[in-house]
Amino acid sequence: MSSKVIVTIFGASGDLAKRKLYPSLFRLYKSGNLSKHFAVIGTARRPWSKEYFESVVVESISDLADSPEQAQEFASHFYYQSHDVSDTEHYIELRKLQNRLNEEYQAEHNKLFFLSMAPQFFGTIAKHLKSEKIVDGKGFERLIVEKPFGTDLETASQLNSDLLAAFDEEQIFRIDHYLGKEMIQNIFAIRFANLLFENIWNRNYIDNVQITFAEKLGVEERGGYYDESGALRDMVQNHTLQLLSLLAMDKPESFTKDAIRAEKIKVFEHLIQPSQEDLKKYFIRGQYKSGKVNGKKYISYRSEPNVNPESMTETFVSGAFFIDSDRFRDVPFFFRTGKRLTEKGTHVNIVFKQMDSIFGQSLAPNVLTIYIQPTEGFSLSVNGKEVGELFNLSPISFDYRTDATASGASPEPYEKLIFDVLNNDSTNFSHWDEVKASWKLIDQIEELWRHNQVPLHEYAAGTMGPTASDELLSQFGAKWQWNPHN
Repeated sequence: MSSKVIVTIFGASGDLAKRKLYPSLFRLYKSGNLSKHFAVIGTARRPWSKEYFESVVVESISDLADSPEQAQEFASHFYYQSHDVSDTEHYIELRKLQNRLNEEYQAEHNKLFFLSMAPQFFGTIAKHLKSEKIVDGKGFERLIVEKPFGTDLETASQLNSDLLAAFDEEQIFRIDHYLGKEMIQNIFAIRFANLLFENIWNRNYIDNVQITFAEKLGVEERGGYYDESGALRDMVQNHTLQLLSLLAMDKPESFTKDAIRAEKIKVFEHLIQPSQEDLKKYFIRGQYKSGKVNGKKYISYRSEPNVNPESMTETFVSGAFFIDSDRFRDVPFFFRTGKRLTEKGTHVNIVFKQMDSIFGQSLAPNVLTIYIQPTEGFSLSVNGKEVGELFNLSPISFDYRTDATASGASPEPYEKLIFDVLNNDSTNFSHWDEVKASWKLIDQIEELWRHNQVPLHEYAAGTMGPTASDELLSQFGAKWQWNPHN
């Protein structure tokens, strides 16, 4: 069923809007989830006309449209207002435009606001939306906010308080685009639709879990932002811990947003807060130095544009989280994420415990690998007999992988997540309780690193991080299952 809604995008002239939001809205338009009764208001400081805004939208969807006429018809639903987020008069004009478009498109007062701007403006925008009665209680009213959601627990709490002054928690959708990826959502199917895995998805059978977010690129043009953020805030506080919650949660009572959210929150509540000694022992930070990737030489992080030449910012993080639950007590959840690594990819490896061998030869552990990007799918490694006269064992793999995104079979993450918001499905968004618990843990690590109480390990560009990351796993008798070679 097609949604009736007026979408307002704050930051409509930005890169995210052009690369992700307009194409995602167009895909929803092509699929019929948006049709006659929707309009989009774009706001930003630039003094654009409606005609110019339409041309920007048309250009952003040029590769997706079936014809120029289709692209132009879609773009005709877009309206622009030059906007200063701190100017009350601009909100009054925005309300007038909102009301006019609601009548014109018969949108039944349904409103979706997307804050594609720096987080320091979120509170100001929310306050004005309420005070100028743009948020008026008529129809549904939903707010999407981009990460980062704060820079620590204190700023995140203040930001949340600002948003709650205008919206209820159930109206706030904190977006994490990784949660919109097809194979992230497929974790539910793998875990809860297969007796084989559901019965052994616990500490009795699983030795460790490994999460890898690897990026081949360096910081590129984001040096200024990244040097203030670092890998821990940029990737671990949100993507890594959200993925961990899906892997570690208990089976929900039903496949509904409330039941799933309740189980995810329990995981965050049971995350073990490490001691100072464990923080030093179980969390590794690294920074890339110059190196070669496929014969091409790359500069060090400190030589990147807009980066402090004496920067102590981490471009790589590795560590071990533990959850005090009956299902996973004492099972390490290893993670690593970094820039300028050997190969781009997001993988999850579930490493099962090894059996005693009756064959006089060691057995490789069974490993379930979930491929999230750039390919999607999974493989299961089991032990089998090699062909031949001798009884020799070796791992064999049941493998299914596809580049579904390239083929168009898999929806883009923003398309999926915007669709979920239109349908009031918050399953794949972060609840405040999850954000609060994750920042509480991340702040402990940040405090330790801020005072340089642990080393900043160097690693060469094109490798999979510092050797300290491998040594961390060896403390548990484990090793990284994914080892691409340059």
